[in-house]
Amino acid sequence: MTYVDLILVLDSTVRLATPLIFACLAGLYSERAGIVDIGLEGKLLGAAFGAAVVAAITGSAWAGLFAGVGVSLCMSAIHGFASINLRGNQIISGVALNFLAAGLATFLGQSWFGRGGNTPQLPSGARIPTITLPFANEVQDVPYIGYFYYELISGHSILSYIAFLIVPITAFVLFRTRFGLRLRAVGENPKALDTAGISVTLLRYQALAITGILVGIGGAYLSIAQSAGFTNNMSAGRGYIALAALIFAKWRPWPALATCLLFGFLDALQFRLQGVALPGIGQVPTQAIQALPYVLTIILLAGFIGRAVAPKAAGTPYVKER
Repeated sequence: MTYVDLILVLDSTVRLATPLIFACLAGLYSERAGIVDIGLEGKLLGAAFGAAVVAAITGSAWAGLFAGVGVSLCMSAIHGFASINLRGNQIISGVALNFLAAGLATFLGQSWFGRGGNTPQLPSGARIPTITLPFANEVQDVPYIGYFYYELISGHSILSYIAFLIVPITAFVLFRTRFGLRLRAVGENPKALDTAGISVTLLRYQALAITGILVGIGGAYLSIAQSAGFTNNMSAGRGYIALAALIFAKWRPWPALATCLLFGFLDALQFRLQGVALPGIGQVPTQAIQALPYVLTIILLAGFIGRAVAPKAAGTPYVKER
């Protein structure tokens, strides 16, 4: 692989890892607060559909972005009501949201646009554009460093830059602020927090609101930044991979970023390997190459992460003592 090929793979890695980063950090907030969110996949899909529909109707990418976040927040509210108020099973609630998003997106897409559940192709004005950083065009011919800056650092959607910026913000909020301390405490020992006069319900809803915003941005990115419209099942299991990345990172922001980039790199690599004859192996079937990121997910979770201890109260409804 040449230097140019490597940079192109890394460039694709950033683009493919962006929705994973948003979804993984979203899950980090909810699970740190004691709410298991299997519904990340459904929220990604619902936000992608909502963003594409509104962008197609209004011609505005930013209206689509807000619509995608709105859809995700509504799904977070449903999950919160079922998990916190009704004290239902959080896994079942999340899985139900996944089925709801998949079925409803297909049904509404077919009813409204008649394209098999897909939305129309979005024009350039209805998509979030890429950003060319200062002097990127001028230095692109400079050997190595210039091309690195032009192709890898510059030329991404603003949402990709925001995804990377959210990581240090999340680390600061969780480990350097009073809100972060309370959020971590409610996921470990909600009874102690309740005894101190702090509302467990409010904190968990706040965490779910942050989750909804982040995963909503990630879903909108799929349809109005990375792609030019919504296609059926375009989340393609990214919500589940984000959960796997969260476990692999042991619920910490910086390792979560590294894990998402790893999965993004493997996803980018499988595109480059399709149709390529490997030394001593020959041409590998496309289906086997496409399964590479998912196979690695299983291998990593099965034997390479060591002991990953989830927040103690994760998945357990809190019942206030009277």
